[in-house]
Amino acid sequence: MEGTGSYLKRAIAAGLVLFLLLFMATASASTVGSSTDPLITRSYLDGVFAAALKSEINGTLGGTADSAIGRVDDISKTHIGYIFAPRFTKISLAEGGSVSLSSGGSFILLSGSASLSLSGGTVINISTGAEVPAGSRLSTNQRYFCVENTTARITANSAATGQVDGYYLVDGADIPATHLPFLDVPESAWFFEAVDYVFGNELFTGTSATTFSPNSSMTRAMFVTVLHRLDGRPSAGAGAGFSDVGDKSAYYYAAVAWASANDIVNGYSDGTFKPDSQVTREQMAAFMYRYALYNGADQSAPGTVFDTFPDRARASGYAAHAMRWTVSREIIRGSGGMLLPQNTATRAEVAQIIYNYCHSTQ
Repeated sequence: MEGTGSYLKRAIAAGLVLFLLLFMATASASTVGSSTDPLITRSYLDGVFAAALKSEINGTLGGTADSAIGRVDDISKTHIGYIFAPRFTKISLAEGGSVSLSSGGSFILLSGSASLSLSGGTVINISTGAEVPAGSRLSTNQRYFCVENTTARITANSAATGQVDGYYLVDGADIPATHLPFLDVPESAWFFEAVDYVFGNELFTGTSATTFSPNSSMTRAMFVTVLHRLDGRPSAGAGAGFSDVGDKSAYYYAAVAWASANDIVNGYSDGTFKPDSQVTREQMAAFMYRYALYNGADQSAPGTVFDTFPDRARASGYAAHAMRWTVSREIIRGSGGMLLPQNTATRAEVAQIIYNYCHSTQ
């Protein structure tokens, strides 16, 4: 569930251009991402390359690093004509239309046919780890990445759709409003708007660069992590208080500690939290209700909608009022005329519940 923010992508792409301008980029034949070692990994970009690049820029420019990167961004937009996509942006290309990419940019062909041309540099198919020669036809659902000192053009041989990120320049392309990178979240899906919202507000990340896995299950730890992000990732200032939540390096530790300290989660009678257990709909209702109380929300549950569900009595005692409250606020709306309080929830369903909560009248 962990991911990187748009600032990191911006710093990487702009930093590459900055090093070129300052004659500081020296690429050896064995550099990761070069033609002799084309395999580039997310962990390398996040854990090694980005940190080293930022340190080098700060060491050279001191406190002017951010303004320098901003200046390179302005140059790219104003003088070169490229625009910057902090995350994947969907585009449609008519036959003969093209999109140009600079260093750090990526392209995924979703449909149709397209070919690659190069003005210089190297393009890597990250999906296979292979260098892509100029003139190659692109395969669908594979990610093509421009390494240092690269300018590439992708031309549609027939009508095509794709996704771009980084610096790009379009010719004959129509760019829709959505910026979702996920191939498994079509615009026609009932959960599209919710996923667009939670991803755009950095409450959820994808399960990969191009998948959201809407039908995958959601664990208790994942759900509490989403609430923690929704609250701005505050510090708990104390331990989690559960016998099975002791690893401070776990992605969910800070979130569970915060939720426990603020009575959003209580755990089980045996002193455990069970972070990897699938979250149920009534557990989500209880977490959401307590989170709302933590934020000073009204505790009342007006209306009689809850009483219309034939399985309402299946809700556990601790969660009954919470479910009534979430139903009255249209945060949880049931499924097929049933509440299904003991059922587990998918990532798409949780995204919709979070979206409903954020748009409900508190």
